[in-house]
Amino acid sequence: MATVLAFHAHPDDEALLTGGTLARLADEGHRVVLVVATDGLMDAAPPNGEPPRMRELRAAAAVLGVDRVVHLGYADSGHGPLFYPDPPDRTRFARADTEEAAERLAAILRGEDAAMLLTYDANGGYGHRDHIKVHEVGHRAAELAKTPRVLEATIPRDAVERLVRLIRLLRIPLRHDPAELSTRFSPRSAITHRYDVRRYAHQKQSALAAHHSQMNGTGRMSAVMRRMLRLPAPIFGLLLGREWYIDVSRSRPSRR
Repeated sequence: MATVLAFHAHPDDEALLTGGTLARLADEGHRVVLVVATDGLMDAAPPNGEPPRMRELRAAAAVLGVDRVVHLGYADSGHGPLFYPDPPDRTRFARADTEEAAERLAAILRGEDAAMLLTYDANGGYGHRDHIKVHEVGHRAAELAKTPRVLEATIPRDAVERLVRLIRLLRIPLRHDPAELSTRFSPRSAITHRYDVRRYAHQKQSALAAHHSQMNGTGRMSAVMRRMLRLPAPIFGLLLGREWYIDVSRSRPSRR
């Protein structure tokens, strides 16, 4: 049995992109560690107690069987073309020094003796600046810690296009531009692993539901996720019961 570390940008990303994989790994007896770069807050952290989205993350992680949850210490960088000023207590992740952030993550990889790192593809999935930073920091941390295996979580572009068509057919509002989404994520030819996680669809759906503030908010994907959470687990599994990765382990040492 090995330790697998999943590195994500924000609370709820872990359930959307890798929830079934994490549940499957935990079910198979592996130790699963979840690290988020940001706590999902745009402003300063509350002086007393954990931010709400971190509490939601811990609840979601418990559903998936995750053994440990760590916040790397950065603030959310936000959407859109503008960079927001840093909050008074920490740096926004997209503005963080890559080497410093990678050292923080590498220390966790070493401490856990992780056999595998899950991170994001070069596009950062749909292109959020924090997701792109996760890709950069994750790869550098794996180099520093000499982590033997690195898998990039992604979705084939043709699968994204089919999902967008279904969302529009169901008349669910989608703020993402379909043309833009077609250039994000990864071409199917780059995918090396497709995991069938339909068996863990209920856990993945329940983990998403634990992120109350996101599911009930006004974010880009909130309306879509609310509709998804109302689906019977078997139907949810048909739609989101596969997760995809690019194994870059052999090419990782040449990345700089």
